[in-house]
Amino acid sequence: MNQIDPAPYHDDVAAGRPLGDARWLRTSDGVRIRIAVWRPETEPTGTVLLLPGRTEHIEKYHETAAQFAEAGLVTLAIDWRGQGLADRLLPDEAIGHVGKITDYQLDLAAAVQAAKEMDLPRPWHLLGHSMGGGIGLRAVLEGLDVTSCAFTGPMWGIHFSPMLRPFSRALPAALDTLGMGGWLVPSTSRKNYVLANAFEGNVLTKDPDQYQIMHTHMTTHPQLALGGPSNRWLIEALRETDRLAKLPSPDMPCLCLLGADEAIIDSAAVHDRMARWPNGHLEVLPAAEHEVMMEVPETRARVLSLLLDHFEKTASAS
Repeated sequence: MNQIDPAPYHDDVAAGRPLGDARWLRTSDGVRIRIAVWRPETEPTGTVLLLPGRTEHIEKYHETAAQFAEAGLVTLAIDWRGQGLADRLLPDEAIGHVGKITDYQLDLAAAVQAAKEMDLPRPWHLLGHSMGGGIGLRAVLEGLDVTSCAFTGPMWGIHFSPMLRPFSRALPAALDTLGMGGWLVPSTSRKNYVLANAFEGNVLTKDPDQYQIMHTHMTTHPQLALGGPSNRWLIEALRETDRLAKLPSPDMPCLCLLGADEAIIDSAAVHDRMARWPNGHLEVLPAAEHEVMMEVPETRARVLSLLLDHFEKTASAS
């Protein structure tokens, strides 16, 4: 039995959308994480387990959750350890860190147990963004009880510039070995990306309004902000993407959405995975960047339509 205590939810940045029911959970290794559940006003037809990316927080998905609620779906989202309002893992809370990449599976297990205890309606669908896409792929490969999975810009590989690529593995591994695993990766910043970078030239979205919303979240609630990753996080993430790349695709319906202008994750790794997913479909979205659920209105509408159609078809087939 999981202890599910009320947690704060920052409704002032929810733009009038339905409030998330936020709760604290304890993982099996004692870390406190936060989840939020959004429910439709009508009889629900299923549940989306939404797995955010690195640096993200549950309030970021209030708009997506509201749209799912309008379609009759419950949404559960997670603040992973080390980010959002979950326990930060280093004295310097601006650095994104994890001990082992598989520790995120303990967070997901706690959330799934809570979903069972809250009797969230079946069928369940997984939706993983960026880092959440890597966590989600690992989970379905290990038997997560969901009917379908969907991914947006999944971290099945990490993009590096040609200048940094030769050092991307050797340097963080060496620093980790020297006891500097909790230090910030060289070339990254303690400052959150959105706070450190103007809209022009950003690699997240082409929608200035969505970028401003992200910025407002950080300035209104600075405790949600997270900067660059630790050396340990990076080497763990790279090793996990290597391990995942060697595994066959799970026998599960899959939709993957990828921005044509993606510059954060490795698009080639996504194409490779989806080319060998027999029951999977890859949709490349023109002129879209990493945050396809927070892109220009036309792209957001397309993404929502594709996701809802995928969830509905796989639910009826289950």
